[in-house]
Amino acid sequence: MEPEGEQERERLLHSQRLKAAVHYTVGCLCQEVAEDKDIQFSKQTIAAISEITFRQCEVFAKDLEMFARHGKRTVINSEDVKLLARRSNSLLRYITQKSEELALNNLEQKERKKKKSSAAKGKRTSDEQVEVVMAESEDSNMA
Repeated sequence: MEPEGEQERERLLHSQRLKAAVHYTVGCLCQEVAEDKDIQFSKQTIAAISEITFRQCEVFAKDLEMFARHGKRTVINSEDVKLLARRSNSLLRYITQKSEELALNNLEQKERKKKKSSAAKGKRTSDEQVEVVMAESEDSNMA
Protein backbone atom coordinates (compact mmCIF):
# COMPACT_ATOMS: atom_id res chain seq x y z
CA MET A 1 0.00 0.00 0.00
CA GLU A 2 1.05 3.57 -0.57
CA PRO A 3 2.11 5.67 2.41
CA GLU A 4 -0.50 8.15 3.57
CA GLY A 5 1.57 11.15 2.44
CA GLU A 6 1.81 9.75 -1.08
CA GLN A 7 -1.96 9.26 -1.27
CA GLU A 8 -2.55 12.84 -0.11
CA ARG A 9 -0.08 14.11 -2.72
CA GLU A 10 -1.90 12.15 -5.45
CA ARG A 11 -5.26 13.56 -4.29
CA LEU A 12 -3.86 17.10 -4.39
CA LEU A 13 -2.42 16.60 -7.89
CA HIS A 14 -5.71 15.14 -9.09
CA SER A 15 -7.62 18.07 -7.59
CA GLN A 16 -5.27 20.57 -9.23
CA ARG A 17 -5.72 18.88 -12.63
CA LEU A 18 -9.50 19.00 -12.23
CA LYS A 19 -9.39 22.68 -11.25
CA ALA A 20 -7.21 23.44 -14.26
CA ALA A 21 -9.66 21.61 -16.54
CA VAL A 22 -12.61 23.52 -15.08
CA HIS A 23 -10.72 26.81 -15.43
CA TYR A 24 -9.87 26.03 -19.07
CA THR A 25 -13.48 25.08 -19.87
CA VAL A 26 -14.89 28.18 -18.15
CA GLY A 27 -12.38 30.30 -20.08
CA CYS A 28 -13.52 28.76 -23.37
CA LEU A 29 -17.18 29.29 -22.50
CA CYS A 30 -16.53 32.90 -21.48
CA GLN A 31 -14.70 33.46 -24.74
CA GLU A 32 -17.66 32.12 -26.74
CA VAL A 33 -20.10 34.32 -24.82
CA ALA A 34 -17.79 37.33 -25.20
CA GLU A 35 -17.68 36.86 -28.99
CA ASP A 36 -21.42 36.26 -29.21
CA LYS A 37 -22.46 39.18 -26.96
CA ASP A 38 -19.57 41.50 -27.82
CA ILE A 39 -18.42 41.84 -24.19
CA GLN A 40 -15.19 41.15 -22.30
CA PHE A 41 -14.48 38.98 -19.23
CA SER A 42 -11.55 39.86 -16.98
CA LYS A 43 -9.14 37.15 -15.88
CA GLN A 44 -10.34 37.66 -12.30
CA THR A 45 -13.95 37.10 -13.35
CA ILE A 46 -13.05 33.89 -15.17
CA ALA A 47 -11.06 32.72 -12.13
CA ALA A 48 -13.98 33.52 -9.80
CA ILE A 49 -16.49 31.66 -12.01
CA SER A 50 -14.09 28.72 -12.19
CA GLU A 51 -13.66 28.56 -8.41
CA ILE A 52 -17.41 28.81 -7.76
CA THR A 53 -18.08 26.12 -10.38
CA PHE A 54 -15.49 23.78 -8.88
CA ARG A 55 -16.83 24.23 -5.35
CA GLN A 56 -20.41 23.68 -6.51
CA CYS A 57 -19.35 20.46 -8.23
CA GLU A 58 -17.77 19.29 -4.97
CA VAL A 59 -21.06 19.98 -3.18
CA PHE A 60 -22.97 18.10 -5.89
CA ALA A 61 -20.60 15.14 -5.58
CA LYS A 62 -21.06 14.98 -1.80
CA ASP A 63 -24.84 15.26 -2.14
CA LEU A 64 -24.91 12.45 -4.71
CA GLU A 65 -22.83 10.25 -2.41
CA MET A 66 -25.24 10.96 0.45
CA PHE A 67 -28.29 10.17 -1.69
CA ALA A 68 -26.79 6.81 -2.68
CA ARG A 69 -25.73 6.06 0.91
CA HIS A 70 -29.23 6.93 2.13
CA GLY A 71 -30.55 4.39 -0.37
CA LYS A 72 -28.07 1.85 1.06
CA ARG A 73 -26.21 1.76 -2.25
CA THR A 74 -22.59 2.25 -3.20
CA VAL A 75 -23.37 3.30 -6.78
CA ILE A 76 -24.85 6.66 -7.74
CA ASN A 77 -27.71 6.23 -10.22
CA SER A 78 -29.87 8.47 -12.39
CA GLU A 79 -32.51 8.78 -9.67
CA ASP A 80 -29.88 10.40 -7.42
CA VAL A 81 -29.05 12.88 -10.18
CA LYS A 82 -32.74 13.68 -10.65
CA LEU A 83 -33.06 14.23 -6.92
CA LEU A 84 -30.11 16.62 -7.05
CA ALA A 85 -31.73 18.57 -9.91
CA ARG A 86 -35.19 18.71 -8.33
CA ARG A 87 -35.04 22.48 -7.61
CA SER A 88 -34.58 23.37 -11.28
CA ASN A 89 -37.62 22.28 -13.29
CA SER A 90 -35.94 22.77 -16.67
CA LEU A 91 -32.82 20.85 -15.60
CA LEU A 92 -34.94 18.08 -14.10
CA ARG A 93 -36.95 17.77 -17.34
CA TYR A 94 -33.74 17.65 -19.38
CA ILE A 95 -32.13 15.01 -17.14
CA THR A 96 -35.32 12.94 -17.12
CA GLN A 97 -35.51 13.09 -20.92
CA LYS A 98 -31.86 12.05 -21.32
CA SER A 99 -32.30 9.28 -18.75
CA GLU A 100 -35.28 7.89 -20.67
CA GLU A 101 -33.32 8.08 -23.95
CA LEU A 102 -30.42 6.18 -22.39
CA ALA A 103 -32.77 3.55 -20.97
CA LEU A 104 -34.38 3.09 -24.39
CA ASN A 105 -30.99 2.81 -26.11
CA ASN A 106 -29.82 0.25 -23.54
CA LEU A 107 -32.98 -1.77 -24.06
CA GLU A 108 -32.50 -1.70 -27.85
CA GLN A 109 -28.88 -2.83 -27.49
CA LYS A 110 -29.91 -5.69 -25.21
CA GLU A 111 -32.53 -6.77 -27.75
CA ARG A 112 -29.94 -6.70 -30.56
CA LYS A 113 -27.51 -8.75 -28.47
CA LYS A 114 -30.26 -11.22 -27.63
CA LYS A 115 -31.15 -11.61 -31.32
CA LYS A 116 -27.50 -12.07 -32.29
CA SER A 117 -27.03 -14.57 -29.49
CA SER A 118 -30.10 -16.59 -30.44
CA ALA A 119 -29.13 -16.45 -34.13
CA ALA A 120 -25.64 -17.68 -33.26
CA LYS A 121 -27.13 -20.48 -31.14
CA GLY A 122 -29.44 -21.42 -34.01
CA LYS A 123 -26.53 -21.50 -36.43
CA ARG A 124 -24.44 -23.51 -33.99
CA THR A 125 -27.29 -25.97 -33.62
CA SER A 126 -27.50 -26.31 -37.40
CA ASP A 127 -23.74 -26.78 -37.62
CA GLU A 128 -23.86 -29.36 -34.85
CA GLN A 129 -26.62 -31.24 -36.70
CA VAL A 130 -24.51 -31.30 -39.87
CA GLU A 131 -21.56 -32.63 -37.83
CA VAL A 132 -23.74 -35.37 -36.32
CA VAL A 133 -25.06 -36.39 -39.75
CA MET A 134 -21.52 -36.45 -41.18
CA ALA A 135 -20.25 -38.49 -38.21
CA GLU A 136 -23.09 -40.98 -38.64
CA SER A 137 -22.33 -41.14 -42.35
CA GLU A 138 -18.67 -41.84 -41.67
CA ASP A 139 -19.62 -44.53 -39.14
CA SER A 140 -21.87 -46.25 -41.66
CA ASN A 141 -19.15 -46.03 -44.32
CA MET A 142 -16.68 -47.76 -42.00
CA ALA A 143 -19.06 -50.59 -41.21
